[in-house]
Amino acid sequence: MLLWTILGWIVFGLVAGLIARALVPGKDNIGCTMTIIIGVLGSALGGAIGAALTKGFHKFQPAGFIGSVLGAIVVLVIYNAVTGRKDRH
Repeated sequence: MLLWTILGWIVFGLVAGLIARALVPGKDNIGCTMTIIIGVLGSALGGAIGAALTKGFHKFQPAGFIGSVLGAIVVLVIYNAVTGRKDRH
């Protein structure tokens, strides 16, 4: 059961990270692994903010997915600012 949970986080992180990369302008010089990490961290950030606003964690909802993508965008922008890896061309 733990394996499926981990695989679910990886797939969900990949999807959220890919959407974030598509929405943030410019070319990102990061690979698949970093995309997954950004997506997972963004999902955690979006989930934490959603839980704080709605008084607790809930099962999967479309609003949670949107929050995950928004969180991934925030994490990606911070990552690009800190590392300076964003290609501005």
